[in-house]
Amino acid sequence: MSQSFRTFLQVIVLWAAGLGAATQFAKIAVDFRGVAMLYPDQADSVGWLLSIISLMGVILGAVSGAIAAQVGPVRLLVCGLGLGGAVSLFQSTVPVFHLMLGSRIVEGVSHLAIVVAAPTLIAQITIGSARNAAMVLWSSFFGVAFALNAWFGVPLIARFGLPAYFVGHGLLMLCLAVLVAAFRPAVGSLTSECQRWGLKSVLRSHVETYQSPNVSAPAIGWFFYTLTFVSLLAILPGQLPASQSTWVASLMPLAGIVISWLAVPLLLTVLSSVTVVNLGFGAGLVAILFLVFGAPLHVVCIVLFAVLGLVQGGSFAAVPQLNESARDQALSYGAMAQMGNAGNLLGTPVLLTILWRWNEEGVFLAVAGFYAAAIAAHGFYSARRQQAGSSGP
Repeated sequence: MSQSFRTFLQVIVLWAAGLGAATQFAKIAVDFRGVAMLYPDQADSVGWLLSIISLMGVILGAVSGAIAAQVGPVRLLVCGLGLGGAVSLFQSTVPVFHLMLGSRIVEGVSHLAIVVAAPTLIAQITIGSARNAAMVLWSSFFGVAFALNAWFGVPLIARFGLPAYFVGHGLLMLCLAVLVAAFRPAVGSLTSECQRWGLKSVLRSHVETYQSPNVSAPAIGWFFYTLTFVSLLAILPGQLPASQSTWVASLMPLAGIVISWLAVPLLLTVLSSVTVVNLGFGAGLVAILFLVFGAPLHVVCIVLFAVLGLVQGGSFAAVPQLNESARDQALSYGAMAQMGNAGNLLGTPVLLTILWRWNEEGVFLAVAGFYAAAIAAHGFYSARRQQAGSSGP
């Protein structure tokens, strides 16, 4: 087996691990009504079964990057997949609500381990244009997983039930853990760069992460992306006529994936990753401006999510472009996990509040403000990198 083909297989396995991690969200979201029916006495609290993973990501995101740098991304990924598989099998027994909620907290730890370790490994085993293409592929894992779960998961749940679906997910995660161990990516040891684990090192890693314009820049931009992605996907279809809402809701994330796969690798051959990200945010502002000139809302929805594909692919590509060492990449992906979960946690309630008070015009005005802030933030961090004389745009 040639080295290039082996690397290709490793990237596919690592991407599949990302699909398994995203399914930790999707298995609850795609049939949320069915999940709620499992706990009819917990109607006021059942929503936590979906969002508790995001809460853990906010708390532990940057810490997971430090752990990946200390214990090694391969070991962390195998442990994350194994833990996720075991938790999903436990959930298939449909335990009482509070045990299920506790299992979701543990599953949040598994999710973080995967989404930090897998892209760190991809960035380490690929170079040049192959790395750009691999990072763009990785960036699509969330949207692809939700689409697959919607297309195939819902019919399977209808036929076999949620517990069987959880069993399938658990077995998939355990199989992926075996595959990662079998196709173990060869990366250098990071132990010489790490401090002994403890509270001080945790605090130090947070300070180091967010003081660095190279390590933190992708995460700050990612926060503004996730602040609007899930929330707009939940809100905008409801503002459309019933005849349009279903197919528009399906096309919105797919449009972003297609643009991310097709356009981002080409743009990265001539532009920096940060420029591609800002291009996506700027195009999003233009798409919103189209509404002022009377463009149909359903067209704006699809165009907006399409151009956000540039942010999606460019943000993950920015991590290895701005950070050379595996340790810094792990810290940066940890920060992306932390900021992404913060965005997911805050986005929907914030935009729903705006929608209730100022209607959809207020929502789009707020989104435009978020994207302008993202461009300004990337400009600020670019200026800091130039001032410090560090590599990267």
